[in-house]
Formats: sequence, structure tokens, C-alpha cells
Amino acid sequence: MKLLKLIANLGYGSRREVLALFADGRITDAKGEVLYGDDRLPASGVLIDGQVLDPLPGVVIALNKPCGYTCSTRDPSRLVFDLLPARFRLRSPALSTVGRLDRDTSGLLLLTDDGQLLHRIISPRAQVSKTYEATLAEDLRGDEAELFASGSLMLESETTPLAPARLITLGPRHVQLVVSEGRYHQVRRMFAATGNAVTRLQRIAIGDLRLAELDLPEGEWRVLEAAALARVFGARD
Repeated sequence: MKLLKLIANLGYGSRREVLALFADGRITDAKGEVLYGDDRLPASGVLIDGQVLDPLPGVVIALNKPCGYTCSTRDPSRLVFDLLPARFRLRSPALSTVGRLDRDTSGLLLLTDDGQLLHRIISPRAQVSKTYEATLAEDLRGDEAELFASGSLMLESETTPLAPARLITLGPRHVQLVVSEGRYHQVRRMFAATGNAVTRLQRIAIGDLRLAELDLPEGEWRVLEAAALARVFGARD
């Protein structure tokens, strides 16, 4: 692919704006030699203002989402995309969140421009687990683990019961919940069905990929390498 198209697709600007970068000599190789829009060479050897190019299509990003941000591209509130470089919104193919975390939920969120990978992760057939840590408004009543594991819990307005989920009790009002589905506000609605409420919710893992192992401060992101991505599907080194 010609560098002009590649760099425009990465969101650095329109074709005209990227042509201006070339004209100003701001796009070079590693030795500082000025490059041109018609050039074809590996992206790893291309610099803009001395900085390496953004990740190529097929990227997967892990983000430690804070509360108060929405998983949307159009919303009057703060968006998770505000935590990434602005040009990432202009990439082609577009960068999308892999599933969603609601505005009041924090934790591990993946983003990718690989549509096939996105659907592979969120497909119910894949049964990629999601692990949440929750603080509750009231003490557990004692039968929640059995109820959630039964596969019979029906949420309000739903027509099919939830798949079995695993509850790990950390304290009277402190739990972890492992689910294999991604229904709307699922964790909050599960506890609402028991007469309780979630006051704090964080996703701490997707598959075997754990937020704590990524060393990501809240609001920060990083590109996932293949080995880390494989852990989403349960594979470890």
C-alpha cells in the first residue's frame, strides 16, 4: 500500500492533510530521509515528526476504563475514545469497543478494528468469561451463589434464563462474579433480582486476561501483543 493511503487510513488526516505532511518533510525513514506519498515500504520504517506510526489495522487495545466514560462514539458525556489519541477516531477500518461497560462501571475494556476478532470474543458460542468485582449495598442473603449457578435465573423483561454464573464471596458485601454472557447491565440486574444493589462495579478480567497483570493505571491503555490476546481465550504461555 502506498504510504499516502496507509497514513490517511491510520487517522493522521485526510489525503490532502497527509500530502501536506509529506510536503513539509515531516514523514521520514529511520535515517531521517524524507519519504513521499507514492513510496511503499514497511510501516516499521516510517516516522512522523520522529515518532513511529500508530499500530496497523488488526490492533487490539486494552484500556483501564474509569467510571464516568461511555462506550460510544456519539454521546454528550465523556467517551472512552477521549482517552485515546484523537486521530484514533478517524482510523479506517474503525476502532470499536469489544462489548461495552456502562458509564458507572470501570475496568478492563478491549478495543479493536478487527471485526472478525470482535465477534469471536463476544459470540455466545465462544463463552469467553468476564469477571467482575462488585461492592453491594446490602449483605448477601446466602443463596445467591446457588441461584446464579442454577441457570434458571430470569431477569426482568427477559424471555430466556441466564447461563450459569459463578459467585465468589470476598466479604458480606464484596464479591466477584464470573459470567459468560453480556446482557444489558447484567451484573447489576442479577443482584437486583435478589433484592440487592451494586454500588461499585469493576471488570477485572476477560477470559484469563487479568487487569491486574497488565499494569495499567486507570485511564491508560496499551496495545496487546499476541500472547496477551491469546489469554482472552484461555491460552497461557
